[in-house]
Amino acid sequence: MRIICDRYIPFVAEAVRKEWPHVDICPLKPEEIDAKAIWDADVLIVRTRTKVNETLLRGSKVQLVCTATIGFDHIDTAYCESRGIRWMSCPGCNAQAVCDYIEEVLNEITNDQLPMTNTPAIGVVGVGHVGSLVAKMAERKGMKVLLNDPPKGIGVSLDFIAQNSDIITFHVPLDKTTYHLCNEAFLYKCKPGALIINAARGGVVDEEALLQSGHPYILDTWEGEPAISTEVLQKAALASMHIAGYSVEGKRNASQMCLDQIAESFGLKRIDISTARDPEISTEKGDSAPGWISRISASLKANPTAFEALRKSYRLREG
Repeated sequence: MRIICDRYIPFVAEAVRKEWPHVDICPLKPEEIDAKAIWDADVLIVRTRTKVNETLLRGSKVQLVCTATIGFDHIDTAYCESRGIRWMSCPGCNAQAVCDYIEEVLNEITNDQLPMTNTPAIGVVGVGHVGSLVAKMAERKGMKVLLNDPPKGIGVSLDFIAQNSDIITFHVPLDKTTYHLCNEAFLYKCKPGALIINAARGGVVDEEALLQSGHPYILDTWEGEPAISTEVLQKAALASMHIAGYSVEGKRNASQMCLDQIAESFGLKRIDISTARDPEISTEKGDSAPGWISRISASLKANPTAFEALRKSYRLREG
């Protein structure tokens, strides 16, 4: 049995080599994962940077695709299913980390960026694993919370969110129903000066419309990343390089979910990585001191073409 794994997914390779010695695991950089590299693999473990589609999979032996991420829009699920290739994502794996990011954003907002009332209203669009935590956190902070999640039958309309929120944060997956959910029409309905936050997926927000709207905004996920718009970046109140969910625990959760799926699919013993350490992330803790998003933002704005390099070198936060 052979596994091809994105080398930046922690805990997996070391655990497999220790607990499944008969399994050949080959960690590769995302840019090395191509049709030639994976043709004889049984399992593929990726992140968002790898596009899993017919071009990659055609003619391969791959039976299972695991993405160590919440989102799965980088996987052509229809093609996989048509070829009998199983696939899985890791919903909720880094939900707490993203919630912590949003809380830090709220802590770092200044009155220059957003005139704050005593009880600002925050609209949470998408009330799944992440959004539900964000809503509870905002309530603890004394904010008025408005929820919108029609598929779950939760909350108010998107128009109501736009018209009544001082802050709007998106926590939806990216699909045909959510692409450019935050668009020119939505932004036109928003309260003047309403702050837009996107830590969900690039494409949920129409960045050109956002730029033209004059609304302040904070972005962690971007259209076209890692080749992001310099103009959109420079005008952001705060900006980061798709690291809202980057915590040690979030990464561990995703790796565990992938390993569990592989064990179940191929009749292997379960590997428990709850106490595992990864040599590449265990020596240093990430920056979580107050103001850490502002420091990231300043670094990214000073090096707009280094999006991917900064993302790869980002030290995972504890928790």
